[in-house]
Amino acid sequence: MFDVLKEEKARWFAAEIERALESGVLHIVEYELSGSDVKGAGDGPSHSIWFEGRVQSLSFEVDGEAAVVWVASNITDKNEVQAKLRRLSETDALTGLYNRRKLIETLDERLAVFERERAQTSVLVFDLDNFKRLNDEMGHHAGDAALVEVARVCRQHLRQSDVIARFGGDEFVVVMPGTHRRDALDIAEGLRKHVPIVLGETLRHEFTISGGVSEFGPPDRFSSDILKRADQGLYQSKRAGRNRVSAL
Repeated sequence: MFDVLKEEKARWFAAEIERALESGVLHIVEYELSGSDVKGAGDGPSHSIWFEGRVQSLSFEVDGEAAVVWVASNITDKNEVQAKLRRLSETDALTGLYNRRKLIETLDERLAVFERERAQTSVLVFDLDNFKRLNDEMGHHAGDAALVEVARVCRQHLRQSDVIARFGGDEFVVVMPGTHRRDALDIAEGLRKHVPIVLGETLRHEFTISGGVSEFGPPDRFSSDILKRADQGLYQSKRAGRNRVSAL
């Protein structure tokens, strides 16, 4: 193996063989190989190929040494299908952002990190101001266009580490790992200033956003707790005149 594979990959194979020998039972692993893993691969594939390895220790020695039989099956197509289905199950069809299911999963993970390590996470909840009027005056196609445009602005102006989701209707949620409320408020304000967008040519409609920001706190037991506080901040912004962000 060390003659054929780069050292890091060869060490991984050796460790898996050692596990199979120690356990004495069938050992199943999934792994990827690409041309960069093979010494002198030349024109080998640059993309990764996924395999399932079924590794079984033998009950007898081979040339005086303990041995295994390793059966590898190409599962690249299966993995691609599974990845596509997973993306579809996590994505909002209109905006391409994450959906409610993925959002709750992310918040649950971040709450667990907060409880374990006290690593802070903040959340922004926002929606479009006067969205119903936009739909009434310009039609639902214009409303959809506004939601798609907001998603584009979010991708452009938020950080790569931020998780952006469409929560439902015209409501969006941004999860900001490793971010305290005061910094999250600055980020949310920056987003708000980039959002005023005009739709339509003859019948023009400018829309803005209002939002609320919160962070995890010691009393929080469920991920919904931080969402409720951020949502209260959103409605506080609405009552104060819209086109603003409030922190709670």
